Amino acid sequence: MKLDFSSIRRSLSSVSLNAIVLLACIYHVTAIAQLGATDGEWHSYGGDAGNTKYSPLSQINADNVQRLQLAWTWTSVDEDIRAKNEIIRQRGSFRSYAYEVTPLMVNGVLYTTTSLGQIAAIDPASGETLWSFDPVLYVDGRPAVHGFMTRGLAYWSDGEEERLFYASGRTFLLSIDPKTGRPDPEFGSAGRVDLKKGLGRTIDPSLYAVSSPPIVVGDVVVVGSAMTEGTDFREAPPGHVRGFNVRTGAMQWIFHTIPQPGEYGADTWPDDAWRVTGGANVWTLMSADEELGYVYLPVGTPVPDYYGGHRLGDNLFANSLVALDARTGERVWHFQFVHHSVWDYDPPAAPNLIDIVVDGRPIKAVAQITKQGFTFVFDRATGEPVWPIEERPVPQSIVIGEQTAATQPYPTKPPLFLTNGATEDDVIDFTPALRAQGLEIFRQYQAGPLYTPPTPGDNIIRPGWSGGANWWGAAFDPDSGHLFVPSWAHFSLVHINPPQDPASDLMIRPRVRNLSGPDGLPLFKPPYSQLVAFDMNAGEKLWGVPVGEGPRDHEALQGLELPPLGNFEKLGGPLLTKTLLFIGQGFETNRLGVYDKLSGEELWWMQLPARFHAAPITYMAGGKQYIVLALGGGVSGAAERLMALTLP
Repeated sequence: MKLDFSSIRRSLSSVSLNAIVLLACIYHVTAIAQLGATDGEWHSYGGDAGNTKYSPLSQINADNVQRLQLAWTWTSVDEDIRAKNEIIRQRGSFRSYAYEVTPLMVNGVLYTTTSLGQIAAIDPASGETLWSFDPVLYVDGRPAVHGFMTRGLAYWSDGEEERLFYASGRTFLLSIDPKTGRPDPEFGSAGRVDLKKGLGRTIDPSLYAVSSPPIVVGDVVVVGSAMTEGTDFREAPPGHVRGFNVRTGAMQWIFHTIPQPGEYGADTWPDDAWRVTGGANVWTLMSADEELGYVYLPVGTPVPDYYGGHRLGDNLFANSLVALDARTGERVWHFQFVHHSVWDYDPPAAPNLIDIVVDGRPIKAVAQITKQGFTFVFDRATGEPVWPIEERPVPQSIVIGEQTAATQPYPTKPPLFLTNGATEDDVIDFTPALRAQGLEIFRQYQAGPLYTPPTPGDNIIRPGWSGGANWWGAAFDPDSGHLFVPSWAHFSLVHINPPQDPASDLMIRPRVRNLSGPDGLPLFKPPYSQLVAFDMNAGEKLWGVPVGEGPRDHEALQGLELPPLGNFEKLGGPLLTKTLLFIGQGFETNRLGVYDKLSGEELWWMQLPARFHAAPITYMAGGKQYIVLALGGGVSGAAERLMALTLP
């Protein structure tokens, strides 16, 4: 069934209310059949190309979830490399930031990557390794930004051939045969493409890497990049996004996120920006509408991210959502969330493709959550905002040579999913004494409402570089039209000072660190991490609940009988099923929580044996539903592993 949206809009005024409701129901049923992971498998990072993170599986439900138990544990094949290189391991050069992979389950096989860049196939029911392939990417040294880190793979098939695509290490895109684990000899050079080449200028590879999986749309694999953002120099690698042929590895197109002379948006940059300015990269995940053939790019901040005196202007397409025709790389539409960013407010996650009905009108929409606590929603074919977005005046920079934008966009719906800005009203007030101590700390720094630019000296930026929302993103339930957003109340202390390097060509070199409040408590009010649910048909908030107890047991808070405050740490990614919402908790708490989707009530939780900072998946194997999540890595040195849970 195909609906003509233009004719629907023209005729709504003459159609009865009952007919409108019937039409919406028909459309909604059709949409449900097109969303989420299918066939009891998990074919992409977010379950489907639209990043719903949803599966219709229901064997595990509210009545039996407390019976979940360990089915198997798969220890990363990286542990063998670390064990054989004891001296290197002790120096920490092979240590990962965290094991952030989200595996795939395709055609009855589980596929994963490792922090050191290996690829492995695993039996999904037993956890047995079927094959592993080591492309030896680690010999190039520690990659930029977070070092040895992986978030997974992309899968492609035309019904006959199939491939796994992996972009990691410093600069390579690999094509792997899923059946054998061998590189495709017809792809690039012996199965790999060097991503240093084809960017239009020579780059410093020590500043350039890939941290998130590519995405495949049709016969094109689309690749972003990650890069070092805090440097003493203007010049940095550009974040241009490229599309490669899935069979040959040939570059089919390049989209210049920093426009070249004569291209759309070039007038929003200085004349020489295309030669030297870097960043404006897609470091996080992307989404795609396979029917439209569009890929959606959440483009990040230019380098460096807290000072733009050398890049005056709005800086398109930085800090934007850009829809491209995946076949040609041509821009279809874009929206810039932050003009001339000096706050590191890059869109942190893949947008969610959502089919909704607003005021009786069916809309194929795309929703982008941000670090600032906003959710921007657009028609994904046209880029038209679903609800009005207002340009509002914001404070202006006083840094010499800097010029920030006079206004910034604010969506009118849905409401915020966390508090932003840093004012005295936001400082903790558990007790008068803690309030006084918190204000004493707060008043030592520059701060203000959202989009207050950093000034010379020390500045509180809230939310900080880590959000708010982060790379794991939100989850969408096509049954209800509800969007579930996990976030944490991180904030940054940013120092705006002259560069330390005497050879620097910047006037300002920002430096970032964290700041705690009185007695080690957070400086600002709770909740410190939370889950929020939105009704995306109405653009309204349904509920919000803290995730975790938080510092309720702190000695300064004894006797106050506080409710849960939420843990001041990053969460893991969400997973939605027909019956439940799963989410992990942090670097320290290390819990898997299970929530009721309608109320936000935590139904059950289990303690995890190591840090959990990824997004879980679910699938069926041998008639049983499994939940699989990645654990370990980081400073704790805990072995990196996949852990599978199922019912007895």
